[in-house]
Amino acid sequence: MLSDAKPLFVFEMANNHAGSVEHGRRIIQEIADVVKDFDFRYAFKLQYRHIPSFIHPAYRDRMDLKFVKRFSETALSDQEYRALKDAIVEFGFISMCTPWDERSVGLIEEHEFDIMKVPSCYFTDWPLLERIALVDMPVIASAAGAPLEDVDNVVSFLLHRNKELALMHCVGAYPTENQDLQLNQIDLFRQRYPEIEIGYSTHEAPSNFDAVRLAIAKGATIFEKHVGVPTETAPLNAYSASPSQVREWLSSAKTAYDMCGVSGRRCDFSESELSTLRDLQRGVFAKSPIGAGETISPDRVYCSIPNMPGQLVANDLSKYSEFCAQEDVQTDGPVMDDRTQAVFKRDKIRQIVTRIQDLAKDCNLMIPQKLDLEIYHHYGIDMAEQYGGTVTTIVNRQYCKRIILLLPGQQYPEHLHTDREETFIIVHGDVSITIDGNENTYAPGDIVRIDKGLPHSFKSSGGGVIEEITLTWGGNSEYTDPNVRTGENRKTIVTYWFD
Repeated sequence: MLSDAKPLFVFEMANNHAGSVEHGRRIIQEIADVVKDFDFRYAFKLQYRHIPSFIHPAYRDRMDLKFVKRFSETALSDQEYRALKDAIVEFGFISMCTPWDERSVGLIEEHEFDIMKVPSCYFTDWPLLERIALVDMPVIASAAGAPLEDVDNVVSFLLHRNKELALMHCVGAYPTENQDLQLNQIDLFRQRYPEIEIGYSTHEAPSNFDAVRLAIAKGATIFEKHVGVPTETAPLNAYSASPSQVREWLSSAKTAYDMCGVSGRRCDFSESELSTLRDLQRGVFAKSPIGAGETISPDRVYCSIPNMPGQLVANDLSKYSEFCAQEDVQTDGPVMDDRTQAVFKRDKIRQIVTRIQDLAKDCNLMIPQKLDLEIYHHYGIDMAEQYGGTVTTIVNRQYCKRIILLLPGQQYPEHLHTDREETFIIVHGDVSITIDGNENTYAPGDIVRIDKGLPHSFKSSGGGVIEEITLTWGGNSEYTDPNVRTGENRKTIVTYWFD
């Protein structure tokens, strides 16, 4: 109900029905006429109060008290509340209601609303929350004025009771001035509670259409605004929007969504944008004649503007791309894409990363975000799945801890360390380790120490994971086979790889 591809806009009637079902129905109908022009989801919200128990008997006649007067003069009977709820459904809205006392929770349940709302003033009203938690209904809670510890407690309380929950950033000032909107709280909530929807309950002046755009840009997905229809007997307060203002509010929201574009993935690029970028890229030209069948290595070309259609550009050149000329290229001549044969080895790296991700997930290996994955390809990328391994460093101080992941059938070449020893802990799969010519196969839980100066190699037939504990210093590995690539050419580092 709360999570959906489309954002949810909630229209809060509160007391703007002025105690009249007829006027409340008019508000619902006029807002319904507005929303049909916008492709969002919509809910209409009421507030239920049982006045006989909500207001203390000694204060029920105190019309000098603002809230006693307002709530008393706009009170509705259970049947009138039900009539407004039915109108909400009739006009196609999701039904939503705020209970201000325990009896009203029962009435909301009886009237079969879709969503229950916890207002900011009752965010930590634990007797009320306990009663709400008993109802099988999604909950949206506003957190105006609540310290972070209270927000943590309420979110935990409701989630532990298996409630479908959304949390609203809200400011309890009516109306809220721009300098008090605190829209960065949306960022805080989204980062702290990633498992729930985060919204924005708005009380700024109804002529303010910038706040909703900013809230959308910050990732809020639920938006709540007080609405009403002004009449001579029922004027609107300073934070409630008329139907025309609701139209502008939704139009501003649509503009914001149009400007923000897609979420959760890289956007699509227009042909115009790509063409403009291409025109500014440097073309690849031959420094000297390149014969058909010869490799187009970086030392044999230079890059300059302008490029011509179909020409290789500098952006095409990387250590993962190899080009071979299919036709002769003269000095200063352009290297054309359709006259070369290309091999793109980056795809091989992606394939290895995908297999390593699967291996890590198979053994429930938890790896912190943004740790570099070192993909070793001692005999070249084409042979990396046979000879090599992948390593990520978890701790890197005087001592370090590394995770070594071996694909099925992969072997790490023989090498030694002259200044440090290593301890291997097998955590998953099968691992065969050869130390100074002696090979043994190990299982999860086994511990193997490798003394400094001893040549060793390791492999796995079905895939394995090793925790390595060693010193950070001690120099590079010394490989037995002189054909092993050295330096940067023996490994590729990938940062954004584990999710």
